[in-house]
Amino acid sequence: MTPAVIQLAAEAAERQSAEVTSLGARIAWVVGLVVFIAFVYWLMRQGWKWRGALQNDLPELPTAPDGLPAHRLALTGRYHGSTTAGQWLDRIVAHGLGVRSRVELTLTDAGLDVVRPGANDFFVPAAQLRGARLDKGIAGKVLTEGGLLVVTWAHGDKLIDSGFRSDRAAEHPAWVEAVNLMNQSITTEGAER
Repeated sequence: MTPAVIQLAAEAAERQSAEVTSLGARIAWVVGLVVFIAFVYWLMRQGWKWRGALQNDLPELPTAPDGLPAHRLALTGRYHGSTTAGQWLDRIVAHGLGVRSRVELTLTDAGLDVVRPGANDFFVPAAQLRGARLDKGIAGKVLTEGGLLVVTWAHGDKLIDSGFRSDRAAEHPAWVEAVNLMNQSITTEGAER
């Protein structure tokens, strides 16, 4: 081997053994990334609390009365949240209405009983039901067309849309019909008085 080849081989060996990154710099980047993620999470939590404070004027949710009449319909599925009626992105978080959960929904002549394991249960009296429809989305959840049962109800001076998805989506049309018929009969009774 010639001295020039030996020198090139030595220089190549030095270049290969050069440090690509230092451990200190790598640790600093990881710590910085963790701090950034924690900060973003904290901002999201503060936004959720702020939204709840803005909706503080919403009255407490009613609970189901004792001795409900026999149910017309029942379903199990998921509760996806509530929004201001007609504004599918304006999520309501006050009183736990923004918390997703499993749901057991029961429609009786007295109203709609919403039982949510792990979250606040509530009851919508029949007189407060305004209607139901099939839709494709509510704040934070978008499904195929007609994949979401949306029930509109009055609470205080606010109209609210609550989104539900049954474990058996074929049940949704029966719910829409039953709630809308219930609403028509209440409206008719009120007009006759």
